Amino acid sequence: MSPPDLDRDEGLDVSETAGRGRSWRIIARIAPYLWPKDEPALRLRVVIALTLLVFAKIATVTTPVFFKGAVDALAPPETLSGDWLATLLVAGPVALVLGYGLVRFGGVLFQQLRDAVFARVAQEALRRVALETFTHIHALSLRYHLQRRTGALSRIIERGVRAIEFVLRFLLFSIFPLLLELLMIAAIFFFAFDWRFFAIVVATIAAYIAFTFRVTEYRLEIRRRMNERDMEATQKAIDSLLNYETVKYFSAERREAARYDQAMRGFAQASVETATSLSFLNVGQSFIVTSGLVALMALAAMEVAAGRLTIGDFVMVNAYMIQVMLPLNFLGTVYREIRQSITDMTDMFTLLDQAPEVTDRPGAPSLALGPASVRFRGVNFAYEPDRPILRAVDFAVAPGASLALVGPSGAGKSTIGRLLFRFYDPISGSIELDGADIRSVTQESLRQRIGVVPQDTVLFNDTIGYNIAYARPEASRREIEAAAEAAQIGAFIESLPQGYDTMVGERGLKLSGGEKQRVAIARTILKNPGVLILDEATSALDSATETAIQAQLKALSADRTTIAIAHRLSTIVDADEILVMTEGRVVERGRHAALLAQDGVYAGLWRVQAAERGGAAPLAEAPAE
Repeated sequence: MSPPDLDRDEGLDVSETAGRGRSWRIIARIAPYLWPKDEPALRLRVVIALTLLVFAKIATVTTPVFFKGAVDALAPPETLSGDWLATLLVAGPVALVLGYGLVRFGGVLFQQLRDAVFARVAQEALRRVALETFTHIHALSLRYHLQRRTGALSRIIERGVRAIEFVLRFLLFSIFPLLLELLMIAAIFFFAFDWRFFAIVVATIAAYIAFTFRVTEYRLEIRRRMNERDMEATQKAIDSLLNYETVKYFSAERREAARYDQAMRGFAQASVETATSLSFLNVGQSFIVTSGLVALMALAAMEVAAGRLTIGDFVMVNAYMIQVMLPLNFLGTVYREIRQSITDMTDMFTLLDQAPEVTDRPGAPSLALGPASVRFRGVNFAYEPDRPILRAVDFAVAPGASLALVGPSGAGKSTIGRLLFRFYDPISGSIELDGADIRSVTQESLRQRIGVVPQDTVLFNDTIGYNIAYARPEASRREIEAAAEAAQIGAFIESLPQGYDTMVGERGLKLSGGEKQRVAIARTILKNPGVLILDEATSALDSATETAIQAQLKALSADRTTIAIAHRLSTIVDADEILVMTEGRVVERGRHAALLAQDGVYAGLWRVQAAERGGAAPLAEAPAE
């Protein structure tokens, strides 16, 4: 009874496997998803599924009893002693065979009914976990999302949800039923035969489980090393192929082949150890099972020879032993997979336990819509404690007025927009909209009141219409088209074969930079925010496209409180106030002409950019206010 080759796990990583105590805590944590509050229908399904599970196991355990009865019914009467199933023999062998077939089919029927009833419970549990995780990720701060890797985060969710499904299925419908079946069979051996049969069965099962767990733990480490070598070889191969031209430039083909071969040698060695350890596991399991089976059958044979058992009892002992050992053959795989699933669930629940950095205060009110005053009062901020970004930033923007932020890269300009959107909270100081500290109002109402046209517009892989309507999903088609016309992109969309139903591709790659910016403007127009942030919205565009879009941005800014973060000074000469920032501080402020007259940092930036445009005019020739 050698178990099959069960070594089929891929991508195993147990370097951070949870301890047994934490494993039980993780398993306990998914229990509420199986017994959801305010869902009596789902709870009823759980009860019915567990009841069907017990019926299925009773039918499975009863099957060898009918088989034993049929064998005894076919035996010569003189070979039978006062059998405890003598009453069954009156029915005759045919009826017993029919009974055998019925209970055998009943075991399968109850099992399938159990799966069908529980399927809704399992899928609802998975849906709830996935939704909770997805919602929680959106609640986490921008700091977390800037540090995380999207692919790794997706894998955490995918593996975590899949792990819950696996653990639910195997704990409820493999491990628990197996334990129930073992208890039933052990009871039958104890009460229907004697303690010696019971002792052999228990000893065999205990030895099998102990051996399987011990060897599986050893093999987990080998599998981890093998997967590390496999990933190393794959990474080197991909890296080399992606840098094909560089390899050719330096005639490094042999060097790359040697690096790849070195990684593959490690993988091959680990693979050999994996295969060898699997053979050892299979041989050891087979030896334990065979030893227990031989001991049990030998004892039964002696009892039959002594006239204390029947031929049917002998057959039943064999059937029960095989029935016990078949599911145990998969114990190593199940144990290994559960260990990996615990690790995956730990990663997901660790993510769920991470508290959002920015949260609403209890009972926080909502902001009213419309233009608003913006006030920064002595704001200090740092992404990392030892690297200050903003230092005592203080400014005010009246409702409907415009403010421009200029300065070199790293001066903290974009950080001001992120703080206003409340992606972060300042370390000290306060930010106010209409005199209300933004930390005292709901984030949803704050962000509904603010619109942004970013430098790098990222679109959803959906239609143009969907991306414009994302600002206000309930908007009518006429409102979407009006927003597109206002952004000067309506004619372009109408010229496309599929119009507003045209797919934009992943991240909007099927559109040019100018077209994406116009979609972003249309989306912001549809949102109709009271406060507008223009975060270097045209710095990545060519001059012709920038000139066209600047006119649309100027129209969009009309009657709105506008904060423009600009690299090109020519785009903000009409701002009501310009703040010049250096190293997180406001070093100059005023209107365009006044800043030029100061002949300070702003004037120096203006001269540099004028020279780049090929028009290095003296300051006196700068555009008038």
